[in-house]
Amino acid sequence: MGKYEFMNAQYITSSKKVKPFLRWAGGKRWLIKQLDDFLPIQFNHYHEPFIGGGSIFFHMNPKKAFISDFNEELIETYNAIKSNPHDVIKHLKLFKNTKEEYLKIRKQNFQSPEKRAARFIYLNQTSFNGIYRVNLKGQYNVPYGYREKYKFDIENILEVSSMLENTIIQHADFMECIDNVKENDLVFLDPPYTVAHNNNGFIQYNQKIFSLDDQYRLKELIFKIKAKKAYYILTNANHPKIREIFDVGDNITEVTRASLIGGKGAVRGKYSEIIITNSRGR
Repeated sequence: MGKYEFMNAQYITSSKKVKPFLRWAGGKRWLIKQLDDFLPIQFNHYHEPFIGGGSIFFHMNPKKAFISDFNEELIETYNAIKSNPHDVIKHLKLFKNTKEEYLKIRKQNFQSPEKRAARFIYLNQTSFNGIYRVNLKGQYNVPYGYREKYKFDIENILEVSSMLENTIIQHADFMECIDNVKENDLVFLDPPYTVAHNNNGFIQYNQKIFSLDDQYRLKELIFKIKAKKAYYILTNANHPKIREIFDVGDNITEVTRASLIGGKGAVRGKYSEIIITNSRGR
């Protein structure tokens, strides 16, 4: 924290440690220890159009950033914490960590954005594995997952709100991020994976599946980023088709991580992913 160099002194990172307030399937917390190997020595603004739980964003802690996601409930939650964290916390404190309460809250639709944000955080933190999944009607349907020691980190939510003060937050398709990208900016791209790691299966983390067509659209975005003389870092599944799509002459690094998603009887092991970037690292 605080060691990353931004080309404009206005964007020097703060020294406070702000943590993600959500659990997120496919999150990149595991990448933090290796991140310096891929970051450019200097850059201006930070952009993340698949914000999810924001592990890399919170680790970087930029004072000025552009974040977005296609998940409308997620973006509403970020905005509510940014604009009215105390009301979000007030509602969170009323929710009990029990199966009965969980099932009751899961069925409810609240009127205020702050209470909806509290519901989103509550369901995320007390659901099975923190997975975000909805049915065909758009209703959250993940079962309860008991976490005896979990307590909502109220202080961190307030720190998140302060950090988001100078962050532009948008509900948008990832392609729209290019409108804000300028020369020497950094764009971190962590799309939902179309293919499972090292095979031809599919995984569905989000309501809207990230299709193979979306992967090709993402490739177009990379060309647009490079045309603006900006940097990008892309994480994706280590799969022959993905390598074929994103073979655009930039650095490709294979990395190994532990599987973090699985239920009873699931096989958890090591999985290979790739990181592609036009940055030379540090």
